[in-house]
Amino acid sequence: MAFEHHIGWRYLYRPDRTRRSLWLALAGAVVAVGASGWFFAIGPHGMALVLLVFGALTAVLFGLLHFLSVFTTVSTLGVVLGVAALTVVMSVTSGFQRSFREKVLGVTAHILIRKSTSDFDDYREKVDLALATDPGVLSAQPIVYTEMLVTRGRGKIAGVAIKGIEPAGVNVVADHMIEGSVAELARPRVEGELRPILIGRDLAAKIDAKLGDTVTVVSPLSHLNPGRWTPTGKPPRTERFQVAGIFYVGFDEYDQRLVYLDLRDAQDLVDLGDVVLGIELRIRDVERARDIAAKVDEAFGGPPFQVQDWHELNANVFAALSLQKLAMVIVLTLIIIVAAFNLVSALTMMVTDKTREIAILKSMGATARSVGRVFRVIGLLIGAVGTLGGVALGIVLCAALQRYDYALDPNVYRIDRLPVDLNVAEVAMVVALTMLIAAVATLFPARKAAALPPVDGLRYD
Repeated sequence: MAFEHHIGWRYLYRPDRTRRSLWLALAGAVVAVGASGWFFAIGPHGMALVLLVFGALTAVLFGLLHFLSVFTTVSTLGVVLGVAALTVVMSVTSGFQRSFREKVLGVTAHILIRKSTSDFDDYREKVDLALATDPGVLSAQPIVYTEMLVTRGRGKIAGVAIKGIEPAGVNVVADHMIEGSVAELARPRVEGELRPILIGRDLAAKIDAKLGDTVTVVSPLSHLNPGRWTPTGKPPRTERFQVAGIFYVGFDEYDQRLVYLDLRDAQDLVDLGDVVLGIELRIRDVERARDIAAKVDEAFGGPPFQVQDWHELNANVFAALSLQKLAMVIVLTLIIIVAAFNLVSALTMMVTDKTREIAILKSMGATARSVGRVFRVIGLLIGAVGTLGGVALGIVLCAALQRYDYALDPNVYRIDRLPVDLNVAEVAMVVALTMLIAAVATLFPARKAAALPPVDGLRYD
């Protein structure tokens, strides 16, 4: 087996005798190192990022040209770029999944308990029951949730989701307050004094509201008869509140639409009495959500109570992200497959070029299997070099993107920063996939070389 590796390497290794490509590779490496020092040590800058990428690609390109032929370099560089692109895209899509999960679970329920009827008035006893179900349950929060309008002055109006909570409970929104405090919701009621409300930063900007300002909440359907959905002749119900806090989650859906009220204020606003929509549970380990939800469902006795974990509550969002990730992986894998076709072409030309050497090897006693193994070794070496170079370039680009902290439009992407989550398991999957494609690409040239009769190569000697 050792001689096949040796011959394969000798066929592949074609150093540039002028050493011009080596100096260019070193120059590219110096540019990349200098730009990375500027980028990571001094501070992220757009020009430093461009120089870093340009220097890294230059070092890889001319480094390959120093050791390999031009045609083989093209094949290897295709693998490098495909692996690097796949590594970066998988890291970004994984970052979106992680960021969405953190944002969603940061302010919403890990498990939600609802009642199919509108008489959920024994919620205090149910809160105690939920807390006693499993030691992993950290808190249970009764909530009221409804869609309304918030306005401040002429033309400044927005549709919002109003969430009534108990300020004395465990409220994760407290971790996201940038002005004011959740504790303001619990202040005693004083006749003639406006009740407090918490709004998101983007919503505050949209309606031009600041801490201490007055906003009006409008219930647009309160003038309709709920039995027939016909007008009652009364105007829609309105209530004025004072902005007692502004929060920022970093997730557009919450920062633009979500507002918080005290539970009692929200109950008064919907005018349904002392009832709640449901109970939100937060648990210690979110990966146990399904198991704990099953226990809670059993403790509550099933219908009319419905228990859903965060997987079910956000199924559409995470399914869409997973589908998007799969589509991107398939598309970018095609780049590696195209590079594999270049690899097949390079090896086929090499077989044609080495016809005489193959004939000599066979006449000296080398078997067809050994000759085929030589070209499989060559293909796997090209795949391995391209994969290692691509992974290294991909890791550098991921680190640069993390450092650069690229801003996104939250109206489009729902989050304000480009998330990058470099996962070792996913990088290993990229490496395995690329090497598998490279191994398959060597089969045809290796079989062609193995089947070559010795007399064809020695006929004209």
